Amino acid sequence: MQMKQHRKITFFITIGYTLIILYFMFFAFGRADKVDLTSQYTFIFLPDDFFRVPGLSDLLHPTLMDLVGIGNIAAFIPFGILFPLLYRTSFVRFMTGFILSILVVETIQALTFLGSFDTNDVIKNSLGAAIGFGAYKIGFRTKNYWRNITATGIASAVLMLGVWGVLGVVDQVFTKELAPFVAINEWEDSTGNGLTGTKQDSLKIGGQDVTPQYNVYGIEGKKKETYTYSLGNKGDLYLSLNYGIPDHKDFQGSIKVTVDGHELLSVSAEDQLHEPDMRILYLTGAKELKITIEGNETLWDVGYREMVYTWN
Repeated sequence: MQMKQHRKITFFITIGYTLIILYFMFFAFGRADKVDLTSQYTFIFLPDDFFRVPGLSDLLHPTLMDLVGIGNIAAFIPFGILFPLLYRTSFVRFMTGFILSILVVETIQALTFLGSFDTNDVIKNSLGAAIGFGAYKIGFRTKNYWRNITATGIASAVLMLGVWGVLGVVDQVFTKELAPFVAINEWEDSTGNGLTGTKQDSLKIGGQDVTPQYNVYGIEGKKKETYTYSLGNKGDLYLSLNYGIPDHKDFQGSIKVTVDGHELLSVSAEDQLHEPDMRILYLTGAKELKITIEGNETLWDVGYREMVYTWN
């Protein structure tokens, strides 16, 4: 009799919790108010950030996205506990049914403009359900119902922290970050120009004192100079350069930056202010870089930061 009562309570809890989750998935966060503003379906089939969850430091000042990221896992843990309590099922059968159900819900979200179909969410939701099922298997080992509930709750917390830690490690392994700055004069200039990266103490541009840290490029006594660099096997780069025309020179000249024959930057004196300026250019898979200077233009602290994995 007691088992039937527990089963009945579990059934109503499952129904109630399911309705709450469906409300959040379809109507919370002002979703209904945005329906009229949406004119196209959103389907994200390729997972790209399912392992990105906020770190412990992020939770000290959590944003809505941080809470959603954790919630997409934690909110579905109860399903992995409640359904096995109602129906005897294997892990494979349970996860198959759960994933199919989530796929249907995500599809309805997209088709009703009340959300999007996002594979990242499917994976996170399924992780939560798997954690719950694992906690159920660990916790329900005795005949004492409430002791089992307590053990399952503790197991859920431990497994959640474990998965959170693993996802954090995976995030670090597969996330790129900016490497330290490398001055461009450390590359080999394929033209063999001996003036490449000549450094001087200071410049005065627009009345401002400028102190270069790495290099200075100019064309003293010439009308034009092109510096050519082979980028080798570099991947994604952020190329930065500072430029301007020194105060003691006529305000005329130009700069061009060309990568693999494509002009990425062209600046002439007519387009400049009488003050130092800076540009950052994104390069990906580039093989050859050319910097062409004309007139009195001066470049300094030209270099790059490469996007690399932390283990590099």
